[in-house]
Amino acid sequence: MEAQTQILFVLVVYLLFLISVGIYQGRKTKSSKDFSIAGRQLPGWVAALSERATGESAWALLGLPGFAFAAGLAAIWPAIGCVLGIVVAWVVFARRLRNEAEKYDAVTFVDYIAKRHPDAEKWIRIFGSITIVFFFFFYVGAQYLGGGKTLNTLFGIDPKIGMLITALIILPYTVVGGLGSVAYTDTVQAIIMIATLIVAPIVGVAYIASHPDVFAHSVTQALKMAGPKYSTLLGGLVGTSAIVFVIAEFSWFFGYLGGMPQLSIRFMAIKDDEQAKLARNVGVAWTIIAYIGALLIGWIGIAIFGPEGLSDPEQVMPSVMLTLFPPAVAALFITGAVAAMLSTADSLLVLASTELSENIIKPFIYKGDVDAKRSLVLSRITTATLGLIALVAAFVVPSNLIYTIVGYTWAGIGDTFSVIVILTLFWKKFHGKAVPPTIIAGLLFTIFWISSGLDAKVSARLMTFIVTAIAAVIATYAIKPEENKES
Repeated sequence: MEAQTQILFVLVVYLLFLISVGIYQGRKTKSSKDFSIAGRQLPGWVAALSERATGESAWALLGLPGFAFAAGLAAIWPAIGCVLGIVVAWVVFARRLRNEAEKYDAVTFVDYIAKRHPDAEKWIRIFGSITIVFFFFFYVGAQYLGGGKTLNTLFGIDPKIGMLITALIILPYTVVGGLGSVAYTDTVQAIIMIATLIVAPIVGVAYIASHPDVFAHSVTQALKMAGPKYSTLLGGLVGTSAIVFVIAEFSWFFGYLGGMPQLSIRFMAIKDDEQAKLARNVGVAWTIIAYIGALLIGWIGIAIFGPEGLSDPEQVMPSVMLTLFPPAVAALFITGAVAAMLSTADSLLVLASTELSENIIKPFIYKGDVDAKRSLVLSRITTATLGLIALVAAFVVPSNLIYTIVGYTWAGIGDTFSVIVILTLFWKKFHGKAVPPTIIAGLLFTIFWISSGLDAKVSARLMTFIVTAIAAVIATYAIKPEENKES
């Protein structure tokens, strides 16, 4: 009870601090450009830490340690896929997208693609925005559900009350400040996350080496004692099963290649080219350290509790924290995990609302230019409305349906738009009229592949990328572009 009380106290203080940071930063928001892309003035370190907090959410603190606890050494495959994807994103795409956003004065992800391909600008805005808003709307709902479940697990709060609390935390600073507020609150999250992922493994290794009552006294000993499933790179699998497992886990790589809008918008918001270099270095370093730390926490959990010691693998991180640290310190680290999902929810909400307001609502309501103040009000109203509707949806739509739709996102959005961004940046023949068919092909194939059950045999994250790339190439040659298309 003492630990639970301290966790609750730290959580409340921490969340109030986050809200204060978000609202303070939000005072600098004066236009829809400030709201949607932070006026393209983010310092490199803020952009990098914000992108990493958004990209990892609770995955780095709960998901990956849980998978490492359940799968042992084989957990390195999704880690390798994610790390390589993130590194390539920062090294290859970040500066290019920043420079392109500045060149075309883009204020959203779809706005950039549309301006880059003026021969099909209208349809790119319609197809691109509706697709992203639809999926990310349910993604926000899933974060509300996750917040409700987490608060229920930790404190026994009714999950529906927990969802309402989650929304009340997120909405004020998100509506006030947009991406600027979100970026700085996410930066706080990223600092807490990396502190957890550095300190906990160091203390954990010392703890298991010095305590006689643990399952094993080192990580390597723990994996070996747990058996072949834990101590081999393929989790004891052989033949086709091993190949399918490696491909499925490594295929997270493809969604990072510029195709996740909530991550790419951080690249586009970086202040200048020099800050982009700093952001690249911070983003890459954070990622490598974080993933090593997350794996170690899971494996240290095996050493402390044994492979069958926890009923829910995703509880390994809070269980390890409460074992290693005094309640107050453990509370801070666990709170970081609880709050990490907020960094995804607020980012998705800003992204979806700005795509909707900038590319659909504003062109429909205003036929010409609109002043900055009125545009900002529209962005804020859209964000508040979308956030509230997503909350209502989380209450009334079956949670399994919400999670099913979210399950399509990485392949349907990430892979599809990764192909479009890659070809836009690196293939001069790729033109605007090929973009809408590429979006449609990627989404339809993802739905077919996952719903047919074939995803269990070969990951949709791989197949969607391949099929969408083929569709894009065919559309590029089959559909005649405008003669004056800007290349």
